[in-house]
Amino acid sequence: MLGKLARQHDPNVLVGFDHADDAGVYQLGPETALVQTVDFFTPIVDDPYTFGQIAATNSLSDVYAMGGRPLTSLAMVCFPEKGDLAILERILAGGLCKMIEAGCTVIGGHSIRDDETKFGYSVTGVVDPKRVLTNGGARAGDRLLLTKALGTGVISTAIKKGAARQEWIDAAVASMTMLNKKAAEVITGCVGTGASPVQAGRSSATGQAFSVHSLTDITGFGLIGHAREVALASKVSMKIHVSTIPLLEGALECVRAGYIPGGLKANREFAECVVRYEGAISDEIKTMLFDPQTAGGLLISVAADDATELNRALNAAAVPAVEIGEVLPSSIPLIVASL
Repeated sequence: MLGKLARQHDPNVLVGFDHADDAGVYQLGPETALVQTVDFFTPIVDDPYTFGQIAATNSLSDVYAMGGRPLTSLAMVCFPEKGDLAILERILAGGLCKMIEAGCTVIGGHSIRDDETKFGYSVTGVVDPKRVLTNGGARAGDRLLLTKALGTGVISTAIKKGAARQEWIDAAVASMTMLNKKAAEVITGCVGTGASPVQAGRSSATGQAFSVHSLTDITGFGLIGHAREVALASKVSMKIHVSTIPLLEGALECVRAGYIPGGLKANREFAECVVRYEGAISDEIKTMLFDPQTAGGLLISVAADDATELNRALNAAAVPAVEIGEVLPSSIPLIVASL
C-alpha cells in the first residue's frame, strides 16, 4: 500500500521501504544514523510474561538485522476494557525484561481498548551510516548462515490448538526469547567492547570484523520469503541446502499433524514460484521453508573466506549458527532448494 502513495524525497533516508528491508535508516550526521522499526501482534503463547518477552525480542530484532544497536522503545498495547490488569502487568514486565537485557530504554508508549490483546514496541536504534547492513548487498560466491532453527510458526499453531507437547513449547519459547544481540555483536565486531556499532573498532577495510555483505532476520515471510527479498534486492540467486537447515523439536510432527498456520499457506502460495527443488525433498521439509517465524534468526550473507571463521565465532558466543547455502549469480530460478 505504501508503494501507491506519493513518494517523499529526503536525502537523509538511507533505507526506506523500497526493498522491503527490516527497518528504516535515517542519517543524522557523518557518523550517526537512526534505525527505526515497529512490530506488534496477538499472543502466541498462554503465559503473559513469556508473551511479553517474545514480543520484545521480535521488535528488537529488526534493529540488529540492520547492524544497529537499540537505544529506546515505545510500548504499544491493545487490551480489553474489562481485561484483568494483572495479565497486562505481566505482559509489560516480560517485555521490560528483554528490553533491559538489550540495553534498550522503554521511554513511554500508547494503549487503546481492544477486544483482542495485542502487544509490541516501536524501537529506535543507532548505526554508523557507512556500516548499515541491508538485505541488498549479497554477492555471488557468498555463503549463507542462519542463526536460529525454524519451526515457531507450526509449533505456535499447535499451541493454539492445545496439541503441543511441553518439550516443543519449551524449545520454541527458548528460541523466540533469545535476542539476536550476540549475533549482531559478533557480526559487527562489538563483542565484549560495550561499544555501539557507531563506536566500535573494526579490523577490515569495510569497517567490519567479517566481510558480511547482507543481513536480514527471518520472520513472518519464512526462510524462502526473506531469502527472496535478499535475492531480489541484491540481484543474485541462491542455493539452499535443506538438509543443513536446523528445525525445532516437534516442528515436523506439527506439519504431519496438519498444524499449518494461515501465514505459511500464504507464504507458499506467494513465493514458491521462485523455487526449484532438486532431489527427493519431502513435502514436510518443503513446508518448513515457508513457516512464518516469530523472533527468528538472522540470515547472513558473508564472503566465502570469512564464513567458517564467522560461524565459529557465532558458535563460541552461544549462537547456534549453521551454514545453509550459497549465493549464486542472478539466474532463473531465483532460489534452488537442494538436499
